[in-house]
Amino acid sequence: MTFHTVRLALAFGIIACLSACATKPPASDPVALAAYQEANDPLEPFNRAMFKVDAGLDKVIMRPVIKGYRAVVPADARDKVDNFVDNLRSPITFANDILQGQFSRAGTTLGRFLVNTGMGFFGFFDVGTKLGMEQHGEDFGQTLGVWGLGDGPYVYIPLLGPSTVRDGFGFAVDSFAIDPLAWYNRGNGSKSWIQWTTLGVTYIDTKDVTMDVLDELRKSSLDYYAALRSSFRQIRASEVRNGAPPPLEDFGE
Repeated sequence: MTFHTVRLALAFGIIACLSACATKPPASDPVALAAYQEANDPLEPFNRAMFKVDAGLDKVIMRPVIKGYRAVVPADARDKVDNFVDNLRSPITFANDILQGQFSRAGTTLGRFLVNTGMGFFGFFDVGTKLGMEQHGEDFGQTLGVWGLGDGPYVYIPLLGPSTVRDGFGFAVDSFAIDPLAWYNRGNGSKSWIQWTTLGVTYIDTKDVTMDVLDELRKSSLDYYAALRSSFRQIRASEVRNGAPPPLEDFGE
């Protein structure tokens, strides 16, 4: 199985699971209906089942891997790996900056990529930030949000975590149409190990960065699944707005 096939299965697995839907509350129960619409989680029974599967995989596989990673790799070195992963995604961020019409941010992304790749040892050292070029990330899911497309139903995929139909489609576009490594791999199938290695490094880095934060959320939540869903939607909405405050109507003004 090629790396291309795996990413295709992961991306469209999000859309394929739309066959299992929860029952929408009747209009006679406005409180339940409002909560249903706010969560936008018609797949909740399926998602909760996948959430439990993911928790099992995390306990048996990912948590021991991350603990081993942290035991072997010092914190400073892990920061360097995180810098490298951010730099590796720069072409995807740059393309989405352009698609969103954010040309100033695109210039910053390009400048950071050139400086960090050349002077920062392929991105392990974040020289760009020291020169006043702040890091930011963009993806095609955010671009679709900027274009006015709603995020759609919430979905939870084991190993990938929380997402939405819009972001699942955005992930597919980033993976197959924008990512330069995907283009390179299609022309050099014998070097698919490069993408496998990149996937592994990116996944471990993401788990390392988010594990402690998610553990705190779990400890402070009565319903961890619902808390994670709410946090994910709020974070993605903020990313679509590039950190700007939400419009007044979101507060019922």
